[in-house]
Amino acid sequence: MDSWTPAVIPDLKGKVAVVTGANSGLGYYTALELGRHGAQVLLACRSGEKTEAAIAAMRQAAPAAQLEYLALDLADLDSVRACAAALKSRFKRIDLLLNNAGVMALPLARTRQGFEMQIGTNHLGHFALTGLLLELLRSTTGARIVNTASLAHTWTKGMDLADLNWERKPYKKWEAYGKTKLSNLLFTYELQRRLERTQAAAISVAAHPGYANTNLQFAGPAMEKSAIGRFVMWVGNSLFAQSAEMGAYPQLFAATAPDVRGGEYFGPDGLGQQRGYPKKVGSNRASRDEAVARQLWELSERLTGVAWLSG
Repeated sequence: MDSWTPAVIPDLKGKVAVVTGANSGLGYYTALELGRHGAQVLLACRSGEKTEAAIAAMRQAAPAAQLEYLALDLADLDSVRACAAALKSRFKRIDLLLNNAGVMALPLARTRQGFEMQIGTNHLGHFALTGLLLELLRSTTGARIVNTASLAHTWTKGMDLADLNWERKPYKKWEAYGKTKLSNLLFTYELQRRLERTQAAAISVAAHPGYANTNLQFAGPAMEKSAIGRFVMWVGNSLFAQSAEMGAYPQLFAATAPDVRGGEYFGPDGLGQQRGYPKKVGSNRASRDEAVARQLWELSERLTGVAWLSG
C-alpha cells in the first residue's frame, strides 16, 4: 500500500459508479479518476450548473471519460427517492456507490423533512439512498459502498439517539458534525454485517481524507457571514491541509484496490492521519458499538421511511 496513487487503478470499463457531491473537493477528484480509468460515472449533486461546469473541467483532463450529471439533494428525501428511481430505471447494476457528499459545522438548519441539516445530509440522506439502491448493489458481484468518514468521529463521546436531530438539547455545530461522522462509521460496519448475513455480493467500507483543502470548511462561515471564520479556515487550509486531490486517495483506494475487504477503513498514512498516502486505519470504540449501530439503523429506517436489510 506504500505510496499508492490513482495511476495503479485497474481498468474500470463496464463498471457504473455513483459519486455524491462530485462537483468539487474530494468528490471531484474521485469522479475524475474513476472516469479516467473507464467507469461510467454519475455525478450525483444538487446544482446542475456547477456539476456541468465540473464535468467540462474533468473532460479537459480526461477527454474519454464517461461523466454525467444526476440530480440529488440529500437534504430532501423526495429528491433522494427520485434520484434512486432514475438510476433503477436506467441501470441493471451499480458497481461503486461513493457516499461522499457532506456538510460541516453549519449553524442550526433543517432539511426539507425537518432533520438537523448535518445529520440529515451526512447520514440520513445517504442511508436512504443506499437502501433504495440495494437491489442494484447486492446483485452486482464485487460492488462496493464507500462511505466518507472523518477524524471528527473522535470529537464526540457517542451518539444521542434520543435527540438525533437536536430538538431538545442546545445545538453545538462541531459536536453535531462529529456525531454525523461517527454515524457514517456505525452505518458502514452495520451495513457490512447485514450484507454478510444475507450473503450479498456487495461490501461496505469507509475512508477519510485526513485534513484536506476543500470548500467544505467554508460553508459554515458563509452561512454565518463570518469573515473571521472564513479567515481561520483559509489559514488552516493554507498552512496545514493537503490537497483535495490527495484527500481523495483513501476513498479511491477503498473503491478500487483489489485486496479491500468489507468493513475496512482507510485514511492517510502520515502523522496523525492528517495527510499522506492511503493505508488501512482503525476507528474508536464508539464506532464499533454494535448495539448502538443497530439502534441507529432502526431509527434511520423510521425517520427516512426506507426499511432495508431489516431483522
